[in-house]
Amino acid sequence: MADAKKIVRLNYCAYFADMDDKLFDTTDKAAAEEAGIYDERMTYEPITYIVGSKSFFPDLDAAVAAAEIGKETEVTIPCEKAAGARNPKLIETHPIKEFYKQEINPYPGMPVSLGNKTGIVMSVGAGRVKVDFNNHLAGHDLHYKFTVTEEITDNNEKAKAVINAAFESAEGFEFAFADDKVVITESERCKFDQNWMIAKYKVVSDVREIFGVQRVEFVQVWDNTPKE
Repeated sequence: MADAKKIVRLNYCAYFADMDDKLFDTTDKAAAEEAGIYDERMTYEPITYIVGSKSFFPDLDAAVAAAEIGKETEVTIPCEKAAGARNPKLIETHPIKEFYKQEINPYPGMPVSLGNKTGIVMSVGAGRVKVDFNNHLAGHDLHYKFTVTEEITDNNEKAKAVINAAFESAEGFEFAFADDKVVITESERCKFDQNWMIAKYKVVSDVREIFGVQRVEFVQVWDNTPKE
């Protein structure tokens, strides 16, 4: 398994540096509650990250790669190295009937999807809706505080972390590892959960990144043998 990438777990708080360090995202439940951004649908716990996977902004990725386990690290990323400047062309006006067709009653601040784009409603009036399709981080300098809690080195734990990140639960999965491939035996849930077909693509991508292999095999077992 050549060129494998390391995988870590980390806690973080993310702030708008140009808005007096206003918190906009975190893995810390208490911090989210204090900042008024707590979401009961979210699970507040360390996230799994593949170093070098480009899921983070480059400066943040580099900081995570260099961080000491257990030590809080801070990094500030200027707008141009984060989500970039806001683009006025991504602020669009749409007839309100487009929303009504989707049984959506738009209001300012509401997240919406139109076509293959997602944005935030800015205003509603005179039968028209103004939507900002800019990345919500665009135009902001960002400040991150994070702590790498552990580096995952065991192959089974790495694979479980990948499944957990993409599919919520690795229970029932089994894994086998060779120099040129990783074999994943699917859980019973995969046979009936449509989300697995979507999650599978991310699993393949992450497994290739982490284990440095090109071949990923999936095994689905249908066993009717009576249990003793």
